[in-house]
Formats: sequence, C-alpha cells, structure tokens
Amino acid sequence: MRGRIVQVSISAGGLPKRPVPTAFAGRSGLNGDAHGHPSIHGGPAKAILLIAIEVINDLAERGFPVFPGALGENLTTEGIDFQALRLGARLRVGAALLEITTPRGPCSQLDIYGPSIKSEIYDDRIRLRDPESPRWGMSGFYAAVIEEGEVAPDSPVQLSIDRG
Repeated sequence: MRGRIVQVSISAGGLPKRPVPTAFAGRSGLNGDAHGHPSIHGGPAKAILLIAIEVINDLAERGFPVFPGALGENLTTEGIDFQALRLGARLRVGAALLEITTPRGPCSQLDIYGPSIKSEIYDDRIRLRDPESPRWGMSGFYAAVIEEGEVAPDSPVQLSIDRG
C-alpha cells in the first residue's frame, strides 16, 4: 500500500488546521501544533491525526464544507486505503515511522461542518474498534511516532513491515 501526503497541517489549537510546507514529527506530534483540548487529543499515543483526502472529497461532494485540515488532521493522505488499515499498522511517512493506535472519535468541534457529519464518519462499531464497520477509517486514525523525522507534502506514505 503506497500513497503520499497531500497536506501537512498544524494549528495553535482547534479547527481548522492550516497547511505548512514541512514539519518535524516528534514523539509529541508535529512541531508547532497544539490542541484545543489536550486532555482528549495529543500525547504520545495520539501524536498525529491522519485522514484520507478521499474521505474529505466524498464529504465535500455530499455538501459538507470540508477541505484538507478542516477535520483537524495533521496529515492528509492520498492513496492509502484506510478501510484496510488496522490498529498497530505502521506507516513510513516521509522520514518518520508512525504506528496506528486508535480510530479518532469525532468531537463537537466538527459540528461547525453540519450536525450530521459525525454520524457520517463514525459509528458505535468504530467505538468498539470493529474494523468491519462500513465507516472504518473515515474519521481518521491517531498515530504514535515510532521514529521521528520530517514530513512534507508529496512525501511518500507506505505501509511498513518494520516492527522496530
């Protein structure tokens, strides 16, 4: 499974996150990125949020006013089948190695994009970590940074067989 980074995004906290030309992925997340609710988002197990551009495009086609960074993701990817990703999978993203730790549970911040957006990308089966949910991967995945490194738009994203 191979893809690429479409956009790298950070914010001072909250939505949307805005594009940057490059960022260093450290154990705590991308340098310069902050979280509006650090007790819920962030930390070593939720250092980076990844969302597929394919999901963003699908939501936009259905009338939701979303764009890369709008859903709070740090890395917007293209070409990676999030439906096929499983917890514990490792992705080589630019110079960094990430490990998928948990699906993202959408928060009330997303309500600005429409009251039904959360139910379009997340359901009880995802909450229970069931990868057979038809919405698996749509809300994005949090990842831990296993190996630190630079990430930038157009950097390759590849499912890794590295297990440290």
